[in-house]
Parts: sequence; C-alpha cells; structure tokens
Amino acid sequence: MAVIRDTSRRRQEISALVRERGSVQVTTLAERYSVSMQTIRKDLHFLAKKGIAERSYGGAISADAVNVATEPPVESKRAINIEEKARIGAVAAAMVVPGDSVVLDSGTTTLQIAYHLPDDEGITVLTNDLDILWALARKERINVVMLGGALRRRNRAFYGAQTESALTDLHVDKLFLGVDGFDIERGITTHFEPEAMLNRKMAKAAGQVIAVGDRSKFGKVCLHRILNVEEIDDLVTDAPEADGMQAAADRLGFRLHLA
Repeated sequence: MAVIRDTSRRRQEISALVRERGSVQVTTLAERYSVSMQTIRKDLHFLAKKGIAERSYGGAISADAVNVATEPPVESKRAINIEEKARIGAVAAAMVVPGDSVVLDSGTTTLQIAYHLPDDEGITVLTNDLDILWALARKERINVVMLGGALRRRNRAFYGAQTESALTDLHVDKLFLGVDGFDIERGITTHFEPEAMLNRKMAKAAGQVIAVGDRSKFGKVCLHRILNVEEIDDLVTDAPEADGMQAAADRLGFRLHLA
C-alpha cells in the first residue's frame, strides 16, 4: 500500500508540474524522484489517459498547451521571464559580427537582441517589429531596414503580402526567430497564420536560422506551424541541459546555446 500511495503522490506532483511549466522531461523527473525512466513513462502514460498531458519526445506536454487559441498581448509577454529573455538576447546578439545582415523577427525576446546589438555601421538589421525599430533607431550607426505591411496592433508588428514581398530576392546572413511554441515533435509554432507565412519566407532568405526562446515556450504547440525543429541551425535558450534539449540537438542537428 505504501508503494501505491507514493505512486499516487508522485503522479499528483507531476500533474501539477505539467500544468505549471507546460512540459516535463522523463530524465529530469526520474532524477527528481529517484525512480527509473520506465516508471516515469508509466506515470506519463497514466496522465495521458486522464487527459492531463500528451506524450511528446522525451517527456510530456500539458494538454492545455496544445493548439493554444488565445495569444496574450505584447504587454503581458513583456512581463514574463524578463531576466531570462535579457540573457538570451545578450547571447544571441553576440552571434552577430560586423558585415552581417540579419532579420529580427517580431517578439519580446528578439527585442532584447536589438537592445544588445553593437552599434556598428557594418551591421544591417531588417525587422517587421515596431518596437525593435524604435530600439534600433536610438543607435547612431547600425543600418536599419523596416519591412512594411499592415500593422497588427496586438503585437505591434507588420504582416501581409507587402511584408513578404520586401523579402523577395533578398539574402541575409542570419534570422533570429522568436517562437510562441517549441516542441520537438510538432515543431516551431505560432498563434497567427500570417506570422507563420512571413517567418517561413524569412527562413528561406536566411543563410542561418537561429531560434530564440525561454523555457516557457517548450512543450507548447500553437495552431500554425512555422518550421520543423530540424530546419533550424541554432537554438538560444535558458533551459538547463538536464531538460534533454542537448540530446535533441545532437539527434536533429542544431547547435544549442545556453544563456
């Protein structure tokens, strides 16, 4: 009976962790509870049958995180994981060197990259994000190109045929891609279909695709897929190595940078 109680308690705690974090990893849970990975897989299978979680690569994601319908406004996003996003922004900005042309996708993490970019006249930045434009406009030497289009006020960024057309026949060195959802099996996803379409055009124009996102994005799956994870070249994140992301990077062929 003691074992049954321990199992029940462990599953209740794992259920709470899934809801709180959005995702959990088998290896991390096995270490946390000092049980085998097979035992944790059984726990996750139990939670999946209860509709609490859905199995994913190396762990499980919250059932509530799949096909998230509601996108929080940009003001809410800015208040989430501020320090983590700043560290990610600094690491990502250090990947840009004089002579580079880069695209900064819209988002609060890519905004941090703009803040940390060196003010060098040899760097050219293209963006569709109004806040990123203002951040870069305060620098005196960096070259800035604004991608036009229709303004979406919810996240203060531009989208549409005009935005996509501005990328036609262009080649840039690097794309820094912000994400709403990052799941190893279901890929990189977003709430807004025109954003997914634009992001794919950005990726096609870039020699190197660098995804940026804090750990809160892992395990979340939004309605519109941008890319499969194996299509990115790099991932900059604050997730610890214990989350199993290094193993995924090795298997899928992208480089992992921890902030």
